[in-house]
Amino acid sequence: MYALFEDAGKFLAGRVMTEADSSMQVELDSGKRVKVKAANVLLKFEKPLPAELIAEGQRLAREIDLDLAWEFAPDTEFGFADLARDYFDAKAGTEKQAAALFRLFEAPHYFRRLGKGQFKKAPEEIVKAALLGIERKKQQAAQIEGWAAELVAGQCPVPVREQLYKILFRPDKNAAEYKAVVEASRRAQKAPLDLLTAAGAIDSPYQFHWRRFLFENFPKGTGFPPLSAPAIKDVLPVAAVQAFSIDDSQTTEIDDALSVQGLGSGTVVFGVHIAAPSLAIAPDSPVDKVARDRLSTVYMPGYKLTMLPDEVVQAYTLMAGRDCPAVSLYVSFDEATLKVTGSETKLERVPIAANLRHDQLDAVITEATLLGDAPAPYEFAPELAFCFRLARHLKAGREQVRGKPELFNRADYNFKLDGNDGAEPQGHERVSIGTRQRGSPLDLIVAEAMILANSTWGGWLNDLGVPGIYRSQASMAPGVKVRMGTRAAPHAGMGVAQYTWATSPLRRYVDLLNQWQIVACARHGRTAALAAPFKPKDAALFSVISSFDAAYSAYNGFQSGIERYWTLKYLEQNGIAELDAAVMKEGLVRADTLPLVFRAVGAERLPRGARVKVRITGTDLLTLDVHASVLSRIDDPDTTADDAVVEDAEAENEDVAAGPLTLAIDVAADDADDAPADAAATTPAA
Repeated sequence: MYALFEDAGKFLAGRVMTEADSSMQVELDSGKRVKVKAANVLLKFEKPLPAELIAEGQRLAREIDLDLAWEFAPDTEFGFADLARDYFDAKAGTEKQAAALFRLFEAPHYFRRLGKGQFKKAPEEIVKAALLGIERKKQQAAQIEGWAAELVAGQCPVPVREQLYKILFRPDKNAAEYKAVVEASRRAQKAPLDLLTAAGAIDSPYQFHWRRFLFENFPKGTGFPPLSAPAIKDVLPVAAVQAFSIDDSQTTEIDDALSVQGLGSGTVVFGVHIAAPSLAIAPDSPVDKVARDRLSTVYMPGYKLTMLPDEVVQAYTLMAGRDCPAVSLYVSFDEATLKVTGSETKLERVPIAANLRHDQLDAVITEATLLGDAPAPYEFAPELAFCFRLARHLKAGREQVRGKPELFNRADYNFKLDGNDGAEPQGHERVSIGTRQRGSPLDLIVAEAMILANSTWGGWLNDLGVPGIYRSQASMAPGVKVRMGTRAAPHAGMGVAQYTWATSPLRRYVDLLNQWQIVACARHGRTAALAAPFKPKDAALFSVISSFDAAYSAYNGFQSGIERYWTLKYLEQNGIAELDAAVMKEGLVRADTLPLVFRAVGAERLPRGARVKVRITGTDLLTLDVHASVLSRIDDPDTTADDAVVEDAEAENEDVAAGPLTLAIDVAADDADDAPADAAATTPAA
């Protein structure tokens, strides 16, 4: 005797060896013996042989018209043998019964399975819906097949092109477009990006990088909703100063200005004046929601996406010729020793006498003119001379805490797109790359002033029990990163006891939030903790930190990647095939005169700091790869005296420097309000 049974959704048949009440032992054609529960046995038969039964049953099953079978089937529960007798004939044998079983089992949209070979036909509306779904799947499969064939042939279907970035970076694996690309990649034996490039899905490498960034970070577009700048209702006193800002010519978000009072009196009052949008923009207001959504201005060569609409920025920016609302920090110094004798914070209107520009004055305002060794033919010469003296003093103090000096051995790089005029770049513009030595006098003045303000305000918030968002670094040991948190803690890389970001409220949301807290302190003093918008352990603070960290990292990553694009474009436009470079580690080299770190064949055998000439054998604007090899060594291998100097901050970032889209390139600071040692906090040019 033989038995047909179900095992894990499959039908098997074999000779019955032994049988008990609840189970039997069955020998399959392969010789394998299996124990089968009686409940799983659907047919017992004497003939034909098991293999013949299954083969004939499957053949007959294919001939059963499901629509007709559904019509024949009773409305009540029935067995497969009942359907066989109704569909074939009243004497339907074992083969036909098996055929009915197989056909019923594979058509759950027509017949519901009830167990032990029992079924019940599905309602008519369920059958119709299921059939429509099956038809849609057939059509989708045909569509996938058609699109895959087009991609393999080098043509990109419009629906695939429209879903390009979603397919590559955030795919819906059930989508037909995604499945078509996967199938085409399999057939063509190409990576999806190579396949789509060959099919013409990517219009240009620049647009690929730009549209990918927008897809991931601005899925709703870059436009602003209709907004107006709220008015500042406070009646603010006018400060008795003549302040000046120091920025690049392209900067529109002028956050900070400086002032100097009391020169020659023995006590000098140094003022740091920060634009005060927090006096007008309230938490959870429409403008705040826009700022919190963006979290920061996004910078790139020739263009930027501001955190706030330009009309809002212009209402609060520190424009020359206006008395601008500001949060001012006044620090008093002994003029001879530069010892701090006091500090205070005021909310006021500050007369902005001038907007000084780096690019126009870096060659004029030099160390020699500031130290009195050369004529100083520029405005605010005495004030700037004091600022420079103070900046060097503050820097020396921080370096003493750090335990080692900050080195500025490399230039900052500025990108200019010819004829761009602030419009969105297209990627084909001619690019020029200029340099400005890091640590120039104007850079140093602004950087130290902002460090002074951020560290002083951070300590003040902490003393008053008002929470803020801080940046800290436990030590300068390799791998110890700068972190954001709500508690004051030392920043080892800067050499300060605590450090906030509060000096760029027009272009970083963290600074705006911290300014709300500082304003509460200025208004309420010792009771500020009760009046501040954000309280200790406020969940909103942690939410902002998390969101800001993610956004700022994405923005900086994009900026680094797109600057790398323009650097490769610069090589292409100028026909540069050879570069002098310094060896870093693991085959990486850093170009001497361009912001470019890349792998060069042969560099992995050379010591760190060795200077070499490399040949550029190719670049890829889409992947941002550089193909290069070492031609020769251009320093003396027998001495280290002429080796390149690798900075500490650079060394911490070498592990990411090789990545085309995460290249760690230092860039010119918009207002240089971050210490050069804070390697995680680059501030791009506007």
